[in-house]
Amino acid sequence: MSNEAVAAHAHHEDYLAHKGFRSWALTLDHKRIGVMYLFTTLFFFLTGGVLALLLRLKLLTPGPALFTDHTYNVLFTMHGVMMIFLFIIPAIPSSLGNFFIPLLIGARDVAFPRLNLLSYYVFLAGIVVTIGSLVSPMDTGWTFYTPYSARTGAAITTLTLGLFLVGMSSVLTGLNFIVTIHTLRAPGMSWYRMPLFIWAMYATSVIQVLSTPVIAITLLLLAAERLFGVGFFDPAKGGDPLLFQHFFWFYSHPVVYVMILPAMGIISEVIPVFARKPIFGYRAIAYSALAIAFIGFLVWGHHMFVSGMSTTAGVIFSFLTFFVAVPTGVKIFNWIATLYRGSIALDSPMLWALAFIFLFIIGGLTGLFLGALAVDVHVHDTYFLVAHFHYTMMGGTVMGLFAGLHYWYPKISGKMLNERLAKIAWCLIVPGFNITFFPMFILGVQGMPRRWAEYPEKYQGLNTLATVGSWILAAGIIIMFVNFWRSLHRGATAPANPWQGNTLEWQISSPPPEENFEVIPTIHEWPYNYGTDRRAHDGEHHRQA
Repeated sequence: MSNEAVAAHAHHEDYLAHKGFRSWALTLDHKRIGVMYLFTTLFFFLTGGVLALLLRLKLLTPGPALFTDHTYNVLFTMHGVMMIFLFIIPAIPSSLGNFFIPLLIGARDVAFPRLNLLSYYVFLAGIVVTIGSLVSPMDTGWTFYTPYSARTGAAITTLTLGLFLVGMSSVLTGLNFIVTIHTLRAPGMSWYRMPLFIWAMYATSVIQVLSTPVIAITLLLLAAERLFGVGFFDPAKGGDPLLFQHFFWFYSHPVVYVMILPAMGIISEVIPVFARKPIFGYRAIAYSALAIAFIGFLVWGHHMFVSGMSTTAGVIFSFLTFFVAVPTGVKIFNWIATLYRGSIALDSPMLWALAFIFLFIIGGLTGLFLGALAVDVHVHDTYFLVAHFHYTMMGGTVMGLFAGLHYWYPKISGKMLNERLAKIAWCLIVPGFNITFFPMFILGVQGMPRRWAEYPEKYQGLNTLATVGSWILAAGIIIMFVNFWRSLHRGATAPANPWQGNTLEWQISSPPPEENFEVIPTIHEWPYNYGTDRRAHDGEHHRQA
């Protein structure tokens, strides 16, 4: 950012200086709350990953093996619930968003620190209630479609209460971020001088605040259906089971962008730093985030092409689905244009950013197949959808999260990651991911339905390949987390600005001091003057071998 905007360096203690349970449990520091969110969500990422490995092991062979079909249904429901609601939705907004939004806009904290801590405890309460529902484990899948979810003996009511609390936490966090971005930006930081991660988080927060109440009301209606037999979704009582699907996807499709927009924001930060070039099309990237947030509310119907909706409605939703690809394509074009003729440094954050672009392009393009009415009818509820979903969510959001974790690890922990281990993990995770999920596109086109615990023998070869891929993927993730843990204790001390970034978080010590800035900085320039900024010299990178 502006050379004159560098904050006066605070010389008081860093935010990790105080030890003990109480210092964490009662903290109002946005950085500590972000770290608590990070540990919590990563725990459920690893737990959900173990469940996925069990599912893939079951599918190694076509016949009965390992556990019953009911147990298979329970495991894939819990895998979906944990990965969607307890990991991938809150992972970047609540952890990295909490940690870096105030730093990136030159603020000392979020607008409502006490509300921020309350949001975390509401999130924890939601987790406890959700886990409590395992006393009678659910087997509905993470979509909880009626009428089965209204009639099954599983603890769906308890689960809906848990997810209601998780959603409330999400709304409180989103409101806090919106107010923070509006009111606490440093002097001189106009909207067009904000880092693109802030634009992405702003659009994400708007979606969280507007869409999450819809799923909360839907879950309450489902609970009322089960407890009091109200009949909202029961045709025998004048209800409509499709109404549940409309409500569910009106929330769940926009929330796809709650998952992916923050990851796109991270990529927009990483690429100009490691390409040593100003970001191409700053305003187009910023506006495309808002456009994606808006159009995302209009396309839920493409999840229901085969549900019996009218052909006219199907055509309209199909058109809108294609339309949302435009702002998404704008972002990808601008990232690639930024890379063009850049002085690219292939440090680990950049490798993850490149993996994001490659995998998300595959996920996005295969989404167009599902947006086309005729093709969707053929591949609906097949493994093609499983592959597309994982390329978009794991190939997109999770790779973006990994890029953010490697980029900001020195700032969060005060330690440098071991680059060699980081690259070994990358070399296992990216191929492992493709070996796991690409065969599923072929399985889907061949007609293998998803959610089957057993399958015809003709599908065994590709299923075996996918299972072997999951082992390679898991090995890479284990190495990555070992690197995180090892570097925390044995890593080299991180300098304030190891990547020579221009944004404000790199202008203070690593880890940051409490209250971030001794003197609030004044901003005179946008943050992407790479190649023209005199501080930006490739040879000044501090990289660990």
